[in-house]
Amino acid sequence: MSDSKAKFHQKIENCLCPPGDGVFTVNTAKERKAALREKLYGQTENVEPLWKASLNTLGDSEHKAAILGISSDCGGGILRGANWGPLFLRSTLLTEQPQVSAFDLGDVRVIPHLLHDKYLNEGTISNCQKALYQDENSEYHVSPLSITEDVCDGFYAHYPEKGIFGIGGDHSISYPLTKAYLKAKREQGKRTAIIHFDAHTDLLVERLGIDLCFGSWCTHILEFLPAPHHLIQFGIRSSGKSKQHWESTFGVKQHWANEIREQGADVIVEQVIKQLKEDKVDELYVSFDIDALDEEFAAATGTPESGGMTPDEAMKILTALSKEFPITGADMMEIAPFTDSSLAGQSSSETTLREGAKLSAFLIDAMNKG
Repeated sequence: MSDSKAKFHQKIENCLCPPGDGVFTVNTAKERKAALREKLYGQTENVEPLWKASLNTLGDSEHKAAILGISSDCGGGILRGANWGPLFLRSTLLTEQPQVSAFDLGDVRVIPHLLHDKYLNEGTISNCQKALYQDENSEYHVSPLSITEDVCDGFYAHYPEKGIFGIGGDHSISYPLTKAYLKAKREQGKRTAIIHFDAHTDLLVERLGIDLCFGSWCTHILEFLPAPHHLIQFGIRSSGKSKQHWESTFGVKQHWANEIREQGADVIVEQVIKQLKEDKVDELYVSFDIDALDEEFAAATGTPESGGMTPDEAMKILTALSKEFPITGADMMEIAPFTDSSLAGQSSSETTLREGAKLSAFLIDAMNKG
């Protein structure tokens, strides 16, 4: 192993933690964490050495898709709780989609009060480095967005043939995931597009003075795309402004939920494939906010919305796209298993996780074929 790669592996051992451990708790969801550990490692205690040993097999893994959990939720919705998405979605994938597998990098070590290092003063960074790394002069970042981008940059530099499947967390997490992906693909000479499923545009410039957040991440990755219209959005329906406003202001391409319902998913995706081929796009990244689906199918999320896409419509679009273009990066965001906006209780969470797992399994499988 080269010195550079060895340094990267040292970084991920420090900045990440075993799968499912991204939410720092003592007793909450203890049984859930233990169940995931048992499935992944065959034991519930002392899994860290096993996880670290597994990281050394990354280069030899047959899987092109590598899972990375980012358990950060800085308020992506009316109800919080998407920080539990990585733990619960992994468990659901193992239980309900056992045919799909990927390399698991683990979770980003998250201090839940933080977002990005640029918002912190030196004293706070030093205190957080001491807490995370037992070294107040550590070279490592401390905020989830900063850690994620740094880890992803190293991942693509050393394993360019592989891709990351990110599990969030609120949708701000897609900023570092897509930024690292787009930078790496540009270096490789690849033309890319972001396929974004969401009820919301996420095209704010800032929210309450914060430029990088769940409502603005799309705006800030546009500069890394070959062209703004290489951001293609599906399922939009909750917006204070019109489709014309967003497309004319930012140059993106949108297909709102009512259009998909009225015209049919097949017709819409044919238009998108035509556009992507005309733009000579080589590879796709899919960012999926679970609230793109109608609240009937995705109520366990921060901001569920009626009038959304059905899982079948989403799967039709993804299937058609994957037949024409390699999907080499993806994420699943905003699954909040403990929320209950539908008043349906546990069934609400189970339905959301089931549909999220189906879509995630498809994306992971597509990435492995990549």
